[in-house]
Amino acid sequence: MDFTPPAGAITMFSTSWCGYCKRLKSQLDSAGISYTEVNIEVVEGTASLVESLNGGNQTVPTVLFADGSSATNPSLALVASRL
Repeated sequence: MDFTPPAGAITMFSTSWCGYCKRLKSQLDSAGISYTEVNIEVVEGTASLVESLNGGNQTVPTVLFADGSSATNPSLALVASRL
């Protein structure tokens, strides 16, 4: 499954219990930044994908950009600057 977002948006890998994920989602909503949230505990294969992006760790939030690059626990400023 391809989780690469369209230009101007991001895919955010998260879990339901992650406080950092909730904070980033709130900031993205406030800034009007489009994102698709993918819960790595629910969507098959995504925990492994996040591990591959983070040196074997299931660190969330992990954000995937349209160019295929990623960022782990990024600030809103970083996300906005990459869009």
